[in-house]
This record gives sequence, structure tokens and C-alpha cells, in this order.
Amino acid sequence: MSEMSFEQMLEESFKTIHNGEVVDGTVISVKPDEIVLNIGYKSDGIITRSEYTNESNIDLTTVVNVGDPLSAIVIKVNDGEGQVLLSYKRLAQEKGNERLAEAFEKGEVLTATVDKVLKGGLTVVVDEARVFIPASFVSDVYEKDLTKYQGQEISFVITEFDPKRRRIIGNRKTLLVADKAKAQEELMAKIAVGQEFEGTVKNVKDFGAFIDLGGADGLLHISEMSWGRVENPSKTLNVGDTIKVFVKEIKDGKIALSCKFDNENPWNGAADKYAVGTVVKGKVVRMKDFGAFVELAPGIDALLHVSQISKERIEKPSDVLSIGQDIEAKVVEFNDEEKKISLSIKALLEPEASDDAEVSDVNIDEVAASEE
Repeated sequence: MSEMSFEQMLEESFKTIHNGEVVDGTVISVKPDEIVLNIGYKSDGIITRSEYTNESNIDLTTVVNVGDPLSAIVIKVNDGEGQVLLSYKRLAQEKGNERLAEAFEKGEVLTATVDKVLKGGLTVVVDEARVFIPASFVSDVYEKDLTKYQGQEISFVITEFDPKRRRIIGNRKTLLVADKAKAQEELMAKIAVGQEFEGTVKNVKDFGAFIDLGGADGLLHISEMSWGRVENPSKTLNVGDTIKVFVKEIKDGKIALSCKFDNENPWNGAADKYAVGTVVKGKVVRMKDFGAFVELAPGIDALLHVSQISKERIEKPSDVLSIGQDIEAKVVEFNDEEKKISLSIKALLEPEASDDAEVSDVNIDEVAASEE
């Protein structure tokens, strides 16, 4: 038997390794962008920053210390310079995929921080394994801008798992829908007409706004937003606003809300404030051929009939009045039960004795019917 040279014996003393093999080592050197491992082989193992983590700007000296044990996968036994290229990230990804596979099978809820906001959704990382959450699975409502989720911790379930195709899909929406259904069931069991809430504006439409009551949404119709006139809900409410409402009606699982609290009703005390003969000031808010409607206070409109605008005969209110114009007139009729008030400018210009004769020709009920 021939004697081996020292170099041959040294060579034999080292283990053999292969691509794809998992090796254990000890950190012998750390730079901001590179880790050197003693893996018991004739050459040291090298882990670059990109093969340690997906975080592109991380300083490796802040996460690894000399003497730390570390396992990695062999990428290339010889990189051309006698070094072994290793990947800690790929080993972590394999373990992460195992974790995700288990969560997928069990329907387990996972929690992770949003790593990236993409055009089509979000990505999160679980043990270096990346999960994609499509935009349609991010929320239970449509959200055009997903940037608010950057860096936010969210919960989700894995609804599709195919690591070979690099297709691991997460779903946050299904959790939100389930939570909302549970909260709605609990709220509907105890909610009652007349109950007051501090709600949050969730969505604003032309016809009203949807208010989150903390478990269920209620509709605040435009006609119930104020005792006064609301022309455009979006000019009155913004998404995220807190608003005080009460339950007006519950029907077929739907909740109708109102902001028109009785103690704020502008008609309270109106009989004294707008008694017949009282001179009032108001603003023209809309006009018809038969007369103009004057806002005396938010929620209180009075009719100024065309025949009561001037001593001279006029064809229609718009001939002498304009929307937004401030006017002064006398109350010539007050109906508290039907919430109707009639005004007259002409009554201020003529002797008191003529008021009744002039106004008697105006039928407030017929005018109201034509307005409707």
C-alpha cells in the first residue's frame, strides 16, 4: 500500500458536500453584506446578503455574530474561487413553506407584516416564504389605494398552496366577512328602534351614507341627515367621521338611521317664534311658478306665494327674486300640525286691514300639493 501525501490525508479528513445539501456551520466572520461559515469542509462557506434575507438594505452585522451556529443549503460547491456558496434564505423558505402547508391544511389563521404593496395586491413573508394577497382578498370592501397597509401587521388564511408554481395565496377578506357576520348577529340580537349610537362613516353616496355601528352598517338617508336641507351628502360627511345617530327603523335585517333628534327639532317653539303677524327674515332657497320657498331656519321653510311678493302683479317669483336672496316678510298663516307657514311681503307694504282680504285667496294646502 502506497503512502498518502500530507495533502491527500488532509483532503481525506474533510467531509464531502453536494449542491442542495443542508450543512451546519459556525460563523467565523461577518461583514455588512456577507457571512463566512466554517462548515467542516476544505473551503469556508459564504452567505451573501441576498441569500440571507429578502431585506435588501439589512446590515448583517446587526443580526449575526461570530460564533453563532447557522445552517444553510449548498448552492455551489466551488464558486470558481474555491469557496462554497450557501443560502440561509432558501433553507428558511423551505421551512416556511412547510409552515404554510400546515396552515393551509388546518385552515389556520396567520399573522404577518405587509412586506410590499403591489399594483395587484400585497405580499407578506412568513419565515422567508412569500405569500401573495390579491387586492380582491385584502378587504371586504373595494379599496383603490392599498398603500396604507405597508408595514401593517395583518391576519389572513392560506386559500391556495402550490409552491412548485410559486403560487401561495393568502386571503384576509374571508376573515373580515366572518368577523362582520358574527358582530352583526350579536348587534342585531340587542339593537332596538330609538337606540343611539356613536357611529363611523364608512361610505358616502348621493342618496346618503352607510354608518358602521360597531358590528353592522346602517343607512343614514340624505333626508335624515339634518333637520335642514342637505343637497350633497359628500359635502356634509367624510369617510371616517364620527357621527351621533339613532335607529329609526329595523326591517328585513336592514337598519335605517337618523340624525334628526326630537330635542333638536327646529319646529319646537315655532308657534311662538313664527306667530301670525310676526315679521321675519329669511333666504330664498327654491322657486316655483306659484311662489318662492324661504328658509327661516335650518329645517323650517315657508311659502311666499307669487301673489304676496309685490303690490304689482308679477307672473312668476323669478321675475323679482333670486335664489339666495335675503328677504323680510310677515307671517300670514301658521299651521303647526302640518308644519306649514305662509309669508307675505305685500302685507308689510299695505294697511293691516287689507291683510286678511289679500291672503284669503291663497290656499296653502293646494300650493303644498302642487309643490309635492
